[in-house]
Amino acid sequence: MATPPPASSTSDAVSHLSAPSAPSASVPTRGTRITVGFVLLLSALTAIGPLTIDLYLSAFPQIVRELGTTESRIQLTLTATLAGLALGQLLIGSLSDAIGRRLPLLSALSLYVLASVGIVFVQSVEMLTTLRFVQGLTAAAGMVLSMAIVRDNFEGFQVGKVIARLMLVVGVAPILAPTIGAQFLRMGSWRLMFVALAVFGVLLLVLAALRLKESLPPEMRRTGGTSAALRSYGSLVRDWSFFGLALLGGFYMAAMFTYISASTFVFQEQFGLSAQQYAIIFGAGAVSVTIGSQVNGALVGRVTPEQILRVIVPVGMVLSAGLLAATLSGAGLPVLVALIVLTLGTAGFVMPSVPAVALERNAHRAGSAAALLGAMQFGVGAGIAPLTGLIGGDVTITMAAVMFGVISVAGLLLLSLTRSLRAAPAGDAPIVVSDASELGVVAAAEAVVEAAEAAPALPAPASVGEPR
Repeated sequence: MATPPPASSTSDAVSHLSAPSAPSASVPTRGTRITVGFVLLLSALTAIGPLTIDLYLSAFPQIVRELGTTESRIQLTLTATLAGLALGQLLIGSLSDAIGRRLPLLSALSLYVLASVGIVFVQSVEMLTTLRFVQGLTAAAGMVLSMAIVRDNFEGFQVGKVIARLMLVVGVAPILAPTIGAQFLRMGSWRLMFVALAVFGVLLLVLAALRLKESLPPEMRRTGGTSAALRSYGSLVRDWSFFGLALLGGFYMAAMFTYISASTFVFQEQFGLSAQQYAIIFGAGAVSVTIGSQVNGALVGRVTPEQILRVIVPVGMVLSAGLLAATLSGAGLPVLVALIVLTLGTAGFVMPSVPAVALERNAHRAGSAAALLGAMQFGVGAGIAPLTGLIGGDVTITMAAVMFGVISVAGLLLLSLTRSLRAAPAGDAPIVVSDASELGVVAAAEAVVEAAEAAPALPAPASVGEPR
């Protein structure tokens, strides 16, 4: 490695901050004024992931009927999307460290548009699954590179300010996406949703081509190939104090993805709700996750992320057990919705706390750690989400059982990590991410590590959502 790599989603932490290069005409100066247009464009790039995942959920029953397939096969299309997002975070971020941000972003957006157009005309569930994987793979570029571009352009407290604004979009997008999708169903076919995603992709492609300059100068790019990144990933996988946390976060996220993949069949098929009514219930769950993450942020400085995990994971086990018991006893819709919303709320605490702990203990390789955490969240979720369809039987009971099962696994992982969680690094202030409630934004925590490294004399810890 000839030059220190920049902190990106796959490079190690903040090594470039100590040796900044002079900006060229095409490279924005670090620490420049934060403009509204720049933040809005990066927010739109970040939102492409949640919109790609959630927009078509209310259309699952209609897609089953039109393509003449089964519920489990349609759930596999969501699994393919999540798998693409997991792989894309690892590949695209690493590639951008070597060749810059602009070319991978524009190329990925172009492929995203083509995949979205292709879905409009699919006639088989196999082709739909393939193109959804491509959509996920290319949507990852918007999520991971928007974070990298923030780190390229800003430093210190400005990183936290920009990331906080991006996180607001990430929190709102999954709330609005099913509601927007339901409106497309009122207008006609589910295929209109993918027309909208194609148009959105074209808009982002044009804006990025016209407004986004290359943010990573050639002298700051990685020149040692992918071997350094692979070595960093390998060392993280062998470190149980990190990999156990990554698995814990992945299994807890799997409970959310299980709900996402099965909820449309539970509420629309079993309880007979309309697509619009389903969107309202889905939005309530997303709001619960967001509230949990904001309460988590309010606890910053009062309790540590380790303490939050030791309390919230057992609470999640109790709530998911109650949900399973309620489904087995035939409880009504209000009881089920209340237990689901409360269970999802615990994820709002867990998802910010896991990267906060993991990255605090791996500040020297925070880029690789952030990318692997994000990939594990989507990867484990991709493997678990289709189980409700594959197991069969009463989908409500199966959904509750899988949610309870994966949260229980997270509890066992927490128990195995008890000793390492108590061995907190002496003298280090906890690095807290106040809102990482949605798929692929774990990399935001890396930005907080970078800000902390750039300003080591800060008097107190701060969350992403609070200017330093």
